[in-house]
Amino acid sequence: MSPARQIAFAVLRRVARGGFASELLRRQEAAPRDLALAHSIVLGCLRVQSQLDFLIAHYSGGAKLEEEVRIAVRMGIYQLRYLDRVPAHAAVAESVELVKRAGKRSAAGLVNAVLRKVNRDPVEWPDRAAALAVPAWMLERWSKFYGAAEAEAIALAALQEPQAHLNAVTGRRQDIGAQSIVPYLQIEPGMTVLDLCAAPGNKTAQMLAAGARVIACDLSARRMKGVPGERVVLDAAAPLPFSVRFNRILVDAPCSGTGTLARNPEIKWRLKPADLPVFQARQRRILERALERLKPGGRLVYSTCSLEREENEEVVAEFQPRQTHTRLPGQDPGDGFFIAVIE
Repeated sequence: MSPARQIAFAVLRRVARGGFASELLRRQEAAPRDLALAHSIVLGCLRVQSQLDFLIAHYSGGAKLEEEVRIAVRMGIYQLRYLDRVPAHAAVAESVELVKRAGKRSAAGLVNAVLRKVNRDPVEWPDRAAALAVPAWMLERWSKFYGAAEAEAIALAALQEPQAHLNAVTGRRQDIGAQSIVPYLQIEPGMTVLDLCAAPGNKTAQMLAAGARVIACDLSARRMKGVPGERVVLDAAAPLPFSVRFNRILVDAPCSGTGTLARNPEIKWRLKPADLPVFQARQRRILERALERLKPGGRLVYSTCSLEREENEEVVAEFQPRQTHTRLPGQDPGDGFFIAVIE
């Protein structure tokens, strides 16, 4: 049994229960070749999940599949239709074996039968959203906010493997779009900076490299382990435990993450429109608490990796930002971001 496929199956099962694929994959240990294949299968399956489910219905005649069986069949179809240099017999046989090992031996025959029908013939997708492997509601929103061509570019960018970037100043791996946020703070050496929602610490490292005195905060003590400098575990939506005010504050707010779909494709299938007001309410509380700690004449930068107006323009509107900027995947390099400068 291939270690790569065992890892991919285990990770996809955990993603189905709420985990994040990239984080789970980073914890796996195996030979580099196996890890590379597992990474390709997991993120590939998640990026085109709606297409895989359409194909499952097409090849199976609409059979209802249990979660473990569906995951194994998705993996098989992905390898057979979307990957090159994967032997068909291995994709089929190992998907059947995964189902057996998951205790679903009665479904093994169905899995074998479905996967043996799979070919690379062109498929007529039911709609544009399916052709772009994105939920229809997301595509409709982006078309309304940014235009149809831009929405398609965003969806297509989410199907690509993100490029790895190194921050030349900090030496840390950091998305090229994420690197663009800290410069909006206009830090001068010796300035005091409050970095709320700081994990994993890449932006904190940028601030320190600019000569700032930084207090980095986050709700998760576990995620704070990689954050450099002075660290405080706290809930940024609650009153902040500081008696001083800061020259600069970064609110890199927790958000839906729709600007990071290439990196975190499970968000496409997990997020619902009703989640956006929940994010917005927390983002507003965090921003209000942060502004209480800003020195007169200071500068606060609010940012998200979301493309949704509820989390961006609607959050900052009442604070009359000095400037705003949106980076769109497919138009700008790297992940998508919204940035607002408040003074």
